[in-house]
Amino acid sequence: MADNLYTELNDRSKLIFKKLVESYLKTGFPAGSETIMRMGGLNLSSASIRSILSDLQKEGLLFAPHRSAGRMPTEKGMRFFVDGLLEFGRISKTDKENIKQQCSTKGKSYEEVLDVASKAISGLSNYAGIVIAPKFQKNLKHLEFIRLNDTQLMLILAYENGEVENRIIEDNGKYNNSLLIQASNYLTSKFTNKNISQIKRLIQSEIKKSQSQLEVISTKLVQQGIIENPPDVKNPYIFLHGQSNLLKDEIISKDLDQIRNLFDDIERKSSFVEILENAGKAKGVQIFIGSKNFLFKHSGLSMVMAPYKNNNQEIIGAIGVVGPTRLNYSKIVPLVDYTSKIIGKVIE
Repeated sequence: MADNLYTELNDRSKLIFKKLVESYLKTGFPAGSETIMRMGGLNLSSASIRSILSDLQKEGLLFAPHRSAGRMPTEKGMRFFVDGLLEFGRISKTDKENIKQQCSTKGKSYEEVLDVASKAISGLSNYAGIVIAPKFQKNLKHLEFIRLNDTQLMLILAYENGEVENRIIEDNGKYNNSLLIQASNYLTSKFTNKNISQIKRLIQSEIKKSQSQLEVISTKLVQQGIIENPPDVKNPYIFLHGQSNLLKDEIISKDLDQIRNLFDDIERKSSFVEILENAGKAKGVQIFIGSKNFLFKHSGLSMVMAPYKNNNQEIIGAIGVVGPTRLNYSKIVPLVDYTSKIIGKVIE
């Protein structure tokens, strides 16, 4: 929303617009001058309010779905409200404790923590909770180098979640089988229970100080096999819960075909790399409204997303809520923000 429109509207127009949007967020129905008058806090006649609502409609902030049925905010209007007029609430102590407890890593794998976080944020928001993470955050259980032919090695990476990944390394026959076995054992002992991001940091600090031939060779193999050959970020982990909550919204439920397409997109994981890239550019919580929502291009849907970071302040994923455009933003934005910070603390 352009700043000049916010400056151009007088305080009275902003107040009436704010009251109308708050009524819409609460009820989901259009509001007229009588509804706004009943909300109180205005020393204006019904005719004056109608005139202001008409001006706001001309600015593209409101529209009338039916004749004489009141007005509702447009996508432009919702963006204007979110950017300039929204007042955020506070998360209750109970909700904070609930999030901390549910997102605890005790006895849980990396994937289980993210899955639980998605369930927790869905339950607290009453809409769909979503967590996205690149797969290279999974912890390594074992690695092994084996010779394929005179010029190539295969690096086998086995992860704690049972996944196995094979990578080809060109070495021109430089390393014999004995060295490869020693390097495999040495690196497995070094990197067990570490993810790719942690391995990169270890290579850059601790192992670079190494002096022995085994350490030097191991470092070179890791550089070639892991650091210079990163995993495919186009296939991230997706954890989604509470989809059925979306169908409770009257506007969304009228368009079931688009909702089915939305869930198909999620299954295909299309556009999720874009979420991670957007999260990486964001300083905090981002709000995507209606068709401006690059992932769920559905006029009735909004998405509130925040990146979560590890102890080194590197972005390692995103968490958020998907719901109707009339989300309770004042509650959901701080909820997503808080949960993203908790996830960042417990992941490493």
